[in-house]
Amino acid sequence: MAIVVVDQLTKAWAVDALGDGRRIDLFWTLRFNLTYNTGMSFGAGQGWGPIIGVVAMIVVVVLLLSLQRGGAGGRATTLAVGAIVGGAVGNLIDRIFREPQWLRGGVVDFIDFQWFPIFNVADMGITVGGAVLLLVSWRAGRHPAAETTQVADD
Repeated sequence: MAIVVVDQLTKAWAVDALGDGRRIDLFWTLRFNLTYNTGMSFGAGQGWGPIIGVVAMIVVVVLLLSLQRGGAGGRATTLAVGAIVGGAVGNLIDRIFREPQWLRGGVVDFIDFQWFPIFNVADMGITVGGAVLLLVSWRAGRHPAAETTQVADD
């Protein structure tokens, strides 16, 4: 929930502060630069908003159901899934409610390094959550007993 709130607040700020084509240079190559993405990551799939939105909704439901069933991984998995779901919901809100129409809205992106695709807080939640899930899965595969037992240092 925190990711959704922070994401929507920062997007509202970006639309207000950067809506007239204004850019804010911060340091090095980091700047705030408003764009609207009707596709998916890295600008692929432009115009596929309805399909991306439906797939995102399905992913959110599946992830929430997996948490409800008590998936493995403990707190790290729960936090990672929460970050992914929060990011997906933040971007879904844009797709559903932004112009030009329902499920065809552009996702607000504004964090611009100028050498990497422009992104937002929701994208960070999805990326970090996905990386943590991969790490937890990799670690569980390498050390299956580490998930269920703890070794005490003497």
